[in-house]
Amino acid sequence: MFKQVNNDLDYQHVRAIRETVFVKEQGVSPSEEYDEHELTAQYVIGYDASGDPIATARYRGIGDTAKIERVAVLKNNRGQGIGKKLIQYIEKIASEQGYQHFKLGAQTHAIPFYEALGYVAYGDVFMDANIPHRYMKKTIN
Repeated sequence: MFKQVNNDLDYQHVRAIRETVFVKEQGVSPSEEYDEHELTAQYVIGYDASGDPIATARYRGIGDTAKIERVAVLKNNRGQGIGKKLIQYIEKIASEQGYQHFKLGAQTHAIPFYEALGYVAYGDVFMDANIPHRYMKKTIN
């Protein structure tokens, strides 16, 4: 079950997932992971049937585009379609807010995942937190 984060407990769960996936698994420094958009981005969290937090992402508006960021699914929950449902949920709620254009910076290993959701890579590979990324975009009607 996914929902928009609107309380401190949900946000603590968001941070715990990001700490596990990005800081511990991928070696991203906390100073890079937690940035100036922390308080203004809109967050989504996913819980499993037992009520345990398992996935999160955030998005923020940049003009007419919703930029999706910090997409994370806990290791034990990967490969079950949760990431796909998470992105689709964000697209749904952001489109209800008027966004039709979406952008994200995908870790290069995740490009096929996003391509399967209709995103198209563009531009050169760039490094973010010492991890290669490419920008990807999608427009929905």
